[in-house]
Amino acid sequence: MKTNMGIIDRAIRIVIALIFVGLYFTNVVTGTLAIVLLVLAGVFTLTTLVGFCPLYWPFGINTQGKNK
Repeated sequence: MKTNMGIIDRAIRIVIALIFVGLYFTNVVTGTLAIVLLVLAGVFTLTTLVGFCPLYWPFGINTQGKNK
């Protein structure tokens, strides 16, 4: 599995994941929306750690730049 995420993409995903988790723990969102946001936060974190986004692959998206 070849990485297809650049450093800026990864940073944005971590920030969004932290926001989603913060919204959950401060009870700003509850119920089904809270669960969906936590799952998305988990997916964003996992894809950031791995460096590969499966949704990018079928569309040929690569945010690493041309040198990678």
